[in-house]
Amino acid sequence: MTAPEPTGYLRLFTIREFRAVFLAHAFSLLGVVVSEVALTVLVYGLTGSPLLSALTFALGMLPYLVGGTLLSGIADRYPARRVLVLCDVVCAGCAALMALPATPVFGLLALRCVIAVVSPVFNGTRMATLTDILGDGDLFVLGRSLLRIVSQSSVLVGFGLGGVLLTVVPPRGALLITVCTFAVSALLLRCGTKRRPARGGADTALMKYSLSGTRHVLGDRRIRALLLLLWAPPMFMVAPEALAAPYADQIGVGVAGVGLLMCALPVGTIAAELYAGSALSAAGRARIALPLASLTLLPLTVYAVTPGLLWAMLALALAGAGSAYTLGVDRWFVDAVPEELRGRAMTVHTAGLMTIQGVGMALAGLAAEFFAVSTVVTAAGVIGTVCCLALAAEARATHRTTRREPADPREQSTELRDGADHHVTGG
Repeated sequence: MTAPEPTGYLRLFTIREFRAVFLAHAFSLLGVVVSEVALTVLVYGLTGSPLLSALTFALGMLPYLVGGTLLSGIADRYPARRVLVLCDVVCAGCAALMALPATPVFGLLALRCVIAVVSPVFNGTRMATLTDILGDGDLFVLGRSLLRIVSQSSVLVGFGLGGVLLTVVPPRGALLITVCTFAVSALLLRCGTKRRPARGGADTALMKYSLSGTRHVLGDRRIRALLLLLWAPPMFMVAPEALAAPYADQIGVGVAGVGLLMCALPVGTIAAELYAGSALSAAGRARIALPLASLTLLPLTVYAVTPGLLWAMLALALAGAGSAYTLGVDRWFVDAVPEELRGRAMTVHTAGLMTIQGVGMALAGLAAEFFAVSTVVTAAGVIGTVCCLALAAEARATHRTTRREPADPREQSTELRDGADHHVTGG
């Protein structure tokens, strides 16, 4: 008798390189969460300013746009393992400087910016590396999904653990833990993954190479439609999270209600992705992708009747569950991007996703200055659904495109698509 073959997400852990990437992701996430909590407490303790304390979170998102556009070429121009390890080393070095007692508040915020600039390059390179490790088929989709699930889970438990940690060690001491987590991540990636050659672009200036990749990614109708479909729902979905505190105040549920409202979305996301990745075939995930993408924001419209805590949590969990559409769209996206452009495309994707969520939070907060929170979240659900319906129609309209334009005039033409996205019109 032979043991049954692993299925679903378990297949991923039979691949040694993925195990290293997964563990490195978990350690680096731990470092990010600890550093965010520690920095917020440290900056507030040094300045007494709520604005500067909140700015430490904002600086974790805003510089993504810079790193994702001007430095995206690094992901394709240099060997991936070298890029990943160097990014972790830079982040560890920044955390070490933050931990020094002599580092002033300005220095803390500047170092936070450096980490945020490096992050999209690291994440984009890792996404492109997953296609080398897992291929560009179903295993890649499951690998991306599992890393997202870990990230969502960190939202649920990470900040709580960070708060507990700060009762035992001072903020600068917690930052030393961040140094260690980044160092462990670098070691895992250096020893656990293979050295692979760069994808190209060595004869072009870095910024020119990066910007040409961004132009091609955004200029290709098919890739642009899929990118926008991956970006739009998160942009509108952050509204109820950003406004959880004022909504809890509006319905009178107190501080405990804030935590429950903020947990509902990631719980729905994790549950739906686990189900879709484990129980559905690749064809099944493709068939439900566009319907889910079109309707994922619709549950937010229940805010029009100012629901109580339980109904609001249910609506948020349903909206989060719709995020399972990404398993189908991820496959189409990697199929649509030429191999020589993957590192830059993945970096642009990561940078755009973080930036657009920051924009969504800012717009939601601005709107809530003039309208009731329930009205703002309802509007996000309505406007977001209209946008997603239009983008789903565009994705469907572009699925028959069979040839890609070269990513750069000097890069060779790519092959015909393998037809893996033919399920886009299903369901």
